[in-house]
Amino acid sequence: MASFLNITSPPFFSSRTSLSLSPPPTLTSQLTQFKKGWCWKLKCMPSSGPSQESDSEQHETAPSPSNSASLLSSSSVSTYNWCAGLGGVGFLETAYLTFLKLTNSDAFCPIGGGNCGDVLSSDYAVVFGVPLPLIGMISYGLVAALGLQWSGKKFPIGIEESNGRLLLLGCTTSMAVASGYFLYILSTKFSGTSCTYCLLSAFLSFSLFFITLKDFDLEEIQKFLGLQLCIASVVIFSLNTSYATLQPASSSSLADINLEYFTTEITTPSSPFAISLARHLQSTGAKMYGAFWCSHCQEQKQMFGKEAAELLNYVECFPNGFRKGTKMIKACADAKLEGFPTWVINGQVLSGDQELSELAKVSGFKIEESNQPS
Repeated sequence: MASFLNITSPPFFSSRTSLSLSPPPTLTSQLTQFKKGWCWKLKCMPSSGPSQESDSEQHETAPSPSNSASLLSSSSVSTYNWCAGLGGVGFLETAYLTFLKLTNSDAFCPIGGGNCGDVLSSDYAVVFGVPLPLIGMISYGLVAALGLQWSGKKFPIGIEESNGRLLLLGCTTSMAVASGYFLYILSTKFSGTSCTYCLLSAFLSFSLFFITLKDFDLEEIQKFLGLQLCIASVVIFSLNTSYATLQPASSSSLADINLEYFTTEITTPSSPFAISLARHLQSTGAKMYGAFWCSHCQEQKQMFGKEAAELLNYVECFPNGFRKGTKMIKACADAKLEGFPTWVINGQVLSGDQELSELAKVSGFKIEESNQPS
């Protein structure tokens, strides 16, 4: 028994001591790897779980502020380009009409004959003494300039893009309201008259308004609705005030005038002096401008007498009759007449009927003793 203990105990004891003090290298390395792997899993699993994937997806799908700004910018550029294009067309149209209005020239109207000229020469083509086409040219020019400038994102100092959009909306709102007002005038005061330029201007104004308005969302439209109504009220009030001051000159009695062209017979005989003076005036290119309904023109012709009156260079300014809105012929308009009759002798303008002696003096006609006017 003692020998058994002596034989078996040391190895057993030695084996336990050896296990606790120096384990096998392979087991130690396995434990170390297990601990490190478990620890790595505990630390990494939460950060790579579903919540991280959700955050990643949200980051990828949500538009960044820079992307939103670029989308708004592209929309704004498109609006500005439309404003520049349509505003340019309107500027050219109204510039042409302004030239016709200031030079008192006839308008080329492809549809409706001379109706365009009748509208352009009417009292409604002037607002507070300023030609209406000139106001339209300034308005279209402003919209075109703003659209052209801001399409390249070149905003003047102190004006941001939001304020620029609001400024364009105010301009196009006033233009659309004015066009609607003039369409009403065209349908009521000029019934049966077609005006191609009026309809084109209205189309451009309404198009610019809706193109500018589409850049605003519903909340912004509701926010600026009061401002738009205020602009519309100011435009309508101004136009009503301007045309109210013209009502005495455009009464219904004048509007109903429709005179057909007629001639008046000259009954007085011509003296030798009158015939000689009439021939002299004809040779020097002197002209007498008048209207068939003008009583002073008839009195001037009676002074010359029947034979002499036929020798005069007489220009009838309304050969096709007269009614409200009818324009003088171009020759009379170019002479810039202020009344009838009007004489133009050697570049000198004489208004009203003149004595024969005065006409002889201005024209350089030498009065002979035997042919002096009685």
